[in-house]
Amino acid sequence: MTIDIRADELEMTPSLKEYIEMRLGDADKFLGKFAEGEDIHLQVEVARTTHHHHKGEVFYAEANLRFLGNNIRAEADGEDMRATIDEVKNKLREEARKFKEIKEEE
Repeated sequence: MTIDIRADELEMTPSLKEYIEMRLGDADKFLGKFAEGEDIHLQVEVARTTHHHHKGEVFYAEANLRFLGNNIRAEADGEDMRATIDEVKNKLREEARKFKEIKEEE
């Protein structure tokens, strides 16, 4: 699986990059048999949505898992970047589960 990480209005520190890779690096496993041996591409974008205050939802994370012409997408906002990344992982896992259920019914 190839992972591309992009930061917008946020410094991509080595620890943040490592955290993203650690938490989302196994996202291809969510797909199970539907993507075995396939070229899977994960695009992750993290951003700070505001600069002028530290209250409210100020961080954003989005992940797009692309494989076999399909795209599974998840996004989240939050006050803590790492918690936001964890939320994206959970949403991505849920979307992959829904995708697999649909494909198994076909």
